[in-house]
Amino acid sequence: MQAIILAAGMGKRLGQLTRDNTKCMLEVNGIRLIDRTLEHLHAVGVDRIVLVVGYKGEKVRSHVGTDYKGIPVEYVENDIYDKTNNIYSLFLARNYLLEEDTLLLESDIIFNLDVLQAIVNAPYPNLALVDKYESWMDGTVVTLGENCRIKSFLDKEEFRYEDIKSYYKTVNIYKFSKEFSSRYYVPFLEAYSTSLGKNAYYEQVLKVILLLHDAPIRALPLSGQTWYEIDDAQDLDIATGMFAPDGESHYASISKRYGGYWRYPQMLDFCYLVNPYFPPQRMMDEIKASFEPLTRSYPSGMAVNALLASKDFHIKPEHILVGNGASELIKAVMEGIRGKVGCILPTFEEYPNRLPAERVVAFTGTKSGFRYDAGDIIDYFSGKDISALILINPDNPSGNCLDKSEMDRILQWAQHKDISLVVDESFLDFCADAGEISLLKDEYLEKYSKLVVIKSISKSYGVPGLRLGILASGDTELISRLKKDVAIWNINSFGEFFLQILEKYQGDYEAGCERLRAERDRFYKELKQIPWLEVFPSEANYLLCRLKGRFASHSLAIQLLKDNIWIKDCSEKKAMAGGEYIRLSVRSTADNSLLIEKLRSL
Repeated sequence: MQAIILAAGMGKRLGQLTRDNTKCMLEVNGIRLIDRTLEHLHAVGVDRIVLVVGYKGEKVRSHVGTDYKGIPVEYVENDIYDKTNNIYSLFLARNYLLEEDTLLLESDIIFNLDVLQAIVNAPYPNLALVDKYESWMDGTVVTLGENCRIKSFLDKEEFRYEDIKSYYKTVNIYKFSKEFSSRYYVPFLEAYSTSLGKNAYYEQVLKVILLLHDAPIRALPLSGQTWYEIDDAQDLDIATGMFAPDGESHYASISKRYGGYWRYPQMLDFCYLVNPYFPPQRMMDEIKASFEPLTRSYPSGMAVNALLASKDFHIKPEHILVGNGASELIKAVMEGIRGKVGCILPTFEEYPNRLPAERVVAFTGTKSGFRYDAGDIIDYFSGKDISALILINPDNPSGNCLDKSEMDRILQWAQHKDISLVVDESFLDFCADAGEISLLKDEYLEKYSKLVVIKSISKSYGVPGLRLGILASGDTELISRLKKDVAIWNINSFGEFFLQILEKYQGDYEAGCERLRAERDRFYKELKQIPWLEVFPSEANYLLCRLKGRFASHSLAIQLLKDNIWIKDCSEKKAMAGGEYIRLSVRSTADNSLLIEKLRSL
């Protein structure tokens, strides 16, 4: 079996990266794409490699040479690479297809050896390697019938986003038998190229062949093997993480992304904190139905959004500000505080990180699992010179939650000490007594003029992509100042529409929070059965765990990432340094059970 690699293209979408080189010469973690492909071809035992080159082809020739570890390498030159597409490159190499069975590959894909082994070892002689279609993918899409027969190669006009669950993306690796090439592919390739020109894609020939009654080509769906197509700089960045040479590099690459994990559809994200039981499908369908007008329309300004949030959270509009996520509001509030600020560690570090270290007065919970009560806070900070106190309730990552009596006690103490109190209730709705404990009420905001309440909509309502948060305070001067600090259109139309329709889904939201509480309790009990984990009770949608000897938290995070499970390693959090702690978000029952099974297997 031989291999033909199409490597004539210019790779314009990669900009400066391909100004002086072709795509196959790009490096991912220090290894060129062409070198990785050649090594895999050597491993599966091909006896000849044919490279179709064009743009910067001399560099490919110079780098690869005419022999790769004993495999002869031959070249075909596409002199008009800038005026043609890959159908012409393959047309130029068509005589090779007539000589022996062939693996056909494009040069801009990166893949592990098991991808190539899958198609080489498959018994069917003529195959298109495919994978389930994901929304970030671009290129040729097919639909499959019984026994993985390819029903159709979809044109752009035939593509329907509502049908994507049934679509497959071609991996751009094919296996053609000599007989298939001689009898079908090459004759059709010659006819198509002659009659319809050179500026098309070789898949068009396969599409024509499928019109035959019993087309002798099928699809081979991958089953979790890793591959990626590199078309632009973002693809290169993602591939760098996916194909990191070791677990540490892979972990570091994923960590620095801070999200965007929809580009990693196989990964289970137990790190970021999102309610899996809201929004309901009907609400999502309502947002989808309004997609076009929302995309084409400006959102309203702050005054209208304050009215919407006022309706949803039963707060006077003059007391509330809507933010582009809670992070925007945290930044605005923290930058306006003068003097020293008290905070409780470990915590969500967006708060203390907004201040110079010398202005942060930190208290660490001394009870098991970094827990504390109102008395601990008051005793510690009473003798400290602070102008404000940050309190997250329930706290992150401990899940510790202060009840109504404790919150009332802290409010009265702060008012007596003339201390501003910033309370973050982003996770409070997952507490059974949330309605009693919450300070997000006009009666509190008007009574305690130095109280500020912040709530992330992303976390509890399950819509982090919409970037929504609210801030409430009875200090109307503060609200006015903060409005000047944020842009007039600080949230988009989708966020505004979510606030507009949220009220009618309140019952679904409450039911979703109840489901999460039940699943959290089940998850907690299952985790406690793992002997090397100490699991702490939580009133939030996550559980803090201490590792007892068998693993270090960082090495466990790396180990799980190899199986596409992403957890929060807390060992570098302030006050947790030197300890072995992880935080696990509460996901669906199926996802949580999968993690439990994996942890038990370790």
